[in-house]
Amino acid sequence: MRREALFGMSRDESLEVLREVTHVELATTSADGMPVLRSLDTALLDDALVFHGSPVGEKVETMGRAVVVGAVDRVAFLPSWFVDPERACPATTLYRSVQVHGEIERIESIDEKARALSALMAKHQPEGRFVPIEATHALYAKALRSLLVFRVSTRRLDGKAKLAQNRSAEDRAKVLEGLWRRGAPGDLRAIELVRQACPDTPPPAFLRAPLGARLNVSPGPREAAACAELLAEAYWNDRFSKSEIADAHLGSSAWITAALDGRVVASARASSDGRKRAWIYDVVSAPEVRGRGLGHAVMRALLDHPNVRGARLVELGTKDAAGFYERLGFVPASATPPRPYASTHMVLVRPSALAPTGTAA
Repeated sequence: MRREALFGMSRDESLEVLREVTHVELATTSADGMPVLRSLDTALLDDALVFHGSPVGEKVETMGRAVVVGAVDRVAFLPSWFVDPERACPATTLYRSVQVHGEIERIESIDEKARALSALMAKHQPEGRFVPIEATHALYAKALRSLLVFRVSTRRLDGKAKLAQNRSAEDRAKVLEGLWRRGAPGDLRAIELVRQACPDTPPPAFLRAPLGARLNVSPGPREAAACAELLAEAYWNDRFSKSEIADAHLGSSAWITAALDGRVVASARASSDGRKRAWIYDVVSAPEVRGRGLGHAVMRALLDHPNVRGARLVELGTKDAAGFYERLGFVPASATPPRPYASTHMVLVRPSALAPTGTAA
């Protein structure tokens, strides 16, 4: 298979990378033919990359010239020993990259400038906490007239994703196992990106689950919303909103979900310092899969999670599922050796401290 077909990304996949990366590199030439390379904060708007600049400088001088905009998402470095105990050759980097070829165009319309700057703020400051940018607003009208705003059309782009597609299925399984054992920042996301790019990869032991379910070791906002729905009626969440439950999942040290036909049907999460203590929260299975081993698979993966497996004490609280946790090795706290000091369980209860997104403090 040609490498272009093996590693190539679709237009939609390439645009998704452009939405996600924090900055891009713009390459072109100056009027005297000298190379120009600049890092830019950009946003995607109407199938164009938009950015802003001052009325003077290299960006203005490159107006109308051919440019290449490059974006790279470095997913993970794979050391050689993941797949070979001796040879250095298998060492490589997983990445996704996109190049956009076009020209820098100046945006003249004040309304379009406002839209472009709004897109930049939405990407880089998604929490809001500013007055919306409008062409006629007193806070912005003068600045919008003087500020230069540019676009580069994404009509001509190409994307490449090197995510172990050129490895054998057996080696890819070793890569997944290596990423899981290493557990460095970004490794769990790398596991899911490799699985998406190479769906024929056999799941290693830590990813196996009954019922044909798919474990996800790097869930995101979509899974958080689904878990909030599953947990909304749980007795231990009686004081929390669905939004708070979802945010708690996204802020967890460790979190595993299981899905059937794309729908989240089981989940468990933990907060952990990685060495001393981890606390298990929000273990849940949908009614139709309870008693069929899926909750056990999710918990097994959570206990082996890179941020949990090193914790000396793993704790939880339950009112009605002690037997389930005993089968995973948990014992009542009273059965552990007594401590040489007395302690009192205390709690500080307070209202939500977070202002709604997009509101002023």
